[in-house]
Amino acid sequence: MNALNVAPEPENIGELIADCAHIPAALQAENLPLPREAAPPWTVDDACHAQVAELDAYV
Repeated sequence: MNALNVAPEPENIGELIADCAHIPAALQAENLPLPREAAPPWTVDDACHAQVAELDAYV
C-alpha cells in the first residue's frame, strides 16, 4: 500500500486557508517559471467534434 499523507476535505474557509498555508514554497505559483511563449490557440478538429456530436441525446 502506498503511504500518502492525505488530509480530509476542509469543512469551512478557515480550514481551507490553513491547508493552503502548508503548501511548500517550491510548489507555489510565484516560484514557477513563466512559459517563454504562449500556447497555440485551441481548435476543434473532427475527432473532438465527434466526441460531443450527439451530446444532446444524452442530456
